[in-house]
Amino acid sequence: MPLTPSLAHPRRSFPLVNAIFAVVALYLFLCAINVMGSGLKGVGKQSDWLEMIIAQGHNPLFALFGAVLVTSIVQSSSFTTSLIITLVAAGQMPIETAVFAVMGANIGTSVTGLIVSLGTMRIRRQFRRAYAAALLHAVPNILTVLILFPIEWITSALSKNGMGILANVAALIAGSLGFDEVTKPTNPIKVITKPVVSFLQSMTEWFGGGPSIVSSVSLSILGLLLLFFALIFLVKNLKGAVLSRLEGLFSTVFFRNDFVAWLSGIFSTISVQSSSVTTSLMVPIVGAGAVKLKRAFPFMLGANIGTTVTGLIAALANPTSAAVTVAIAHILFNCSDNLIWYPLRKIPIRISKAYSSLASRSKKWAFIFLAVVFVVIPAIGLIITEVFIYN
Repeated sequence: MPLTPSLAHPRRSFPLVNAIFAVVALYLFLCAINVMGSGLKGVGKQSDWLEMIIAQGHNPLFALFGAVLVTSIVQSSSFTTSLIITLVAAGQMPIETAVFAVMGANIGTSVTGLIVSLGTMRIRRQFRRAYAAALLHAVPNILTVLILFPIEWITSALSKNGMGILANVAALIAGSLGFDEVTKPTNPIKVITKPVVSFLQSMTEWFGGGPSIVSSVSLSILGLLLLFFALIFLVKNLKGAVLSRLEGLFSTVFFRNDFVAWLSGIFSTISVQSSSVTTSLMVPIVGAGAVKLKRAFPFMLGANIGTTVTGLIAALANPTSAAVTVAIAHILFNCSDNLIWYPLRKIPIRISKAYSSLASRSKKWAFIFLAVVFVVIPAIGLIITEVFIYN
């Protein structure tokens, strides 16, 4: 009598081992994001082009496209928003232009999740879910800018009308409480990943003969390679017994309902001070099937609110009326994003599902979206608006 398949080819499951490997992969994933971000920021710091792009002139379109491009490169809206607020506080950028730059930063920050989703391209079903989750961060931000940009341009609702008094009150309170030298809270993710980031940074600088464009680019490439390796390792170890337990934990705790998922997005982003990290972490989790797409959406919306805290801290560090105005405008913009798209959530969810299905059938569409939205349109927009409109 032939052996049954289960006896002939026994399949053993080691959930504890898989769980340990999944934690290691998660740590490497977080390290990869910070390594890549550190390298890209290093590229920018080798010259003053970041400040030049964002603070150029009084052109709202230039500010929008410039912030999209800069945030796409450094992969951190917190970095860009803090830079914008610092420039405003120093008088190098007008409030009116800064508000549009903040809008661009909200679009640019979603590029990290889209890059992360590419690590799941080997398996079509996982890639479709992961790419849809990444789009859930990008699509509402893009649609919100399309709605609010012309309104703000015509009415100056966020930068002028009604905001001046509120900003002055906020600055007065900040000054009276002694917030002239606000200490930025410690980022736990950066603390735990610092050994790996510092080691790889030192290694690339040693090979590059010190801090330089070459060493920064090399660090960025190492971070990207580590990111894809960690994603493959993470998704592989999330399957089976680990995934089933993870689904139970998420469904009963963090994603029990939309409100809890929304709060999870807010507080997790505040705790790590980076929506790029929290939203990117959701991408492989949704791709593995541990969280449903409809529950990931309120989490993404919450992350958009949580990321405004970094800008507010930057404003309180130098509480001028202008700086606080921009920080409040950032908060109002992201709250508007939540108020518009949660009631209309079927629209961004359906758009994300439709495009992710297209991208899963033909991978070129995933790269086309990345290139067109985050590089081609901003670059062409910068040239057209500066040369033909405001020249």
